[in-house]
Amino acid sequence: MNEIWLKALALILIFAAVVFLVERVVSIFVGRRLESQAINQRLDLISRGVSRGSAMQLLRRQATMLPENLPEFIVAPAIRFEKMLMAAGVSAPTGRLFAILVATPIIIFVVIVLLIVASGGALGVGRLLMVATIAFMIGAGIPLLIFQVRANRMRKKIEEQFPVALDVFVRGLRAGHPIAAALDLLTVEMPDPIGSQFGIVVDEVTYGADLRDALSAMADRWDLEDMRMFVVSLSVQNETGGNLAEILENLTQVIRERASMMRKVRALSSEGRMTAAMLTALPVIAFTLLFIGNPKFYLDVADDPAFLPGYVALLTLYAIGFFTIRRMIDLKV
Repeated sequence: MNEIWLKALALILIFAAVVFLVERVVSIFVGRRLESQAINQRLDLISRGVSRGSAMQLLRRQATMLPENLPEFIVAPAIRFEKMLMAAGVSAPTGRLFAILVATPIIIFVVIVLLIVASGGALGVGRLLMVATIAFMIGAGIPLLIFQVRANRMRKKIEEQFPVALDVFVRGLRAGHPIAAALDLLTVEMPDPIGSQFGIVVDEVTYGADLRDALSAMADRWDLEDMRMFVVSLSVQNETGGNLAEILENLTQVIRERASMMRKVRALSSEGRMTAAMLTALPVIAFTLLFIGNPKFYLDVADDPAFLPGYVALLTLYAIGFFTIRRMIDLKV
C-alpha cells in the first residue's frame, strides 16, 4: 500500500472518530436536556431530598410572605412584586431581593459620583439627578424588567399548558381515578410550570387544605381566568352533581376557542404593539447610546437653570406615555 492510500485511510479514520465523538457528545447533551424537561421543579426538589412541605413553601414562596404591618400604599405594589417573583420562578426571599434592589442603585450612584470627583468634574443638581436616573435604571429598572419578562413568559406558557393538563385530568377521570388521584397524575406527567403548580395543590390537600381552596389559591397566584373557570366548574359539580369529565371537556373547548381568538386579536394588533414597543424603547436606547458616545452632550448643559425642570418634565411625560401605551395594548378576550 502506497503512501497516498495510507494518508487517505488515516483521514477516513480521523473523520469517523470525530463524527463518533460529536454524536456521543450531542446525544449526551440532548438526553440530559430531555431528562430535565421530563420532570418539573417540584419533582426535582423532592428527588434531591427536599421534603414535600419545604418544596411547597419554596414554590409558592410561603416562607417569604410580606409582613402584616406594611403601610396601605405599599401593600398593593408589594403583593404585585411578590406575584411577579413567584411567576418568574425566583426562590430567593422577597426581603432580600427588595434590599438588593434598593441598595444596588445607591451603590452605583456613589461609585459614579466618586469617579466624577476623582476625575475633577463638577457636581451640580442636574448632574446628580442624571446620575441618579442612570443608577436607578441599571440597579433596579433592568432587573425588574427581566423579572417581568420572565413572569409574562411563564404565564403565557402556563396558559398554553392548561388545556393539555385538563385533557390529562379528564382521561384520568374516565379511567376511574378519583379527583385527587387525577390531580396527582398531573404532577407526574406535566412539565413545568403547570406540573409544579398542580403539585402545590396536591401537597396543600395532603396537608389538610380543601381542594377548592387550594385550586382557588393557585388561580389567584397566577391571575388566570381559565383557572378560575376550572375552580367554578369543580364547585358547581360538587354542589349540583353531574358528569365532571363532560363538563371539563366543554371547558377545555371553550378555553381553546378563547386562546384561538386571542391569537387572532394579537395578530391583528401586532403592528400597534410593535409600534408601542419601539416608542417605549427608543428614547431609552437613544439616551444611553448618546450618553456613552458623547457624555458632554448632556453634562455640559446639566448646570443650566432650565435643565432641572425640563428633565423632570421629560421623565414625567415619559412615564405618562409608558403607562398610557401599556393600557392601550392590554388586550382582553
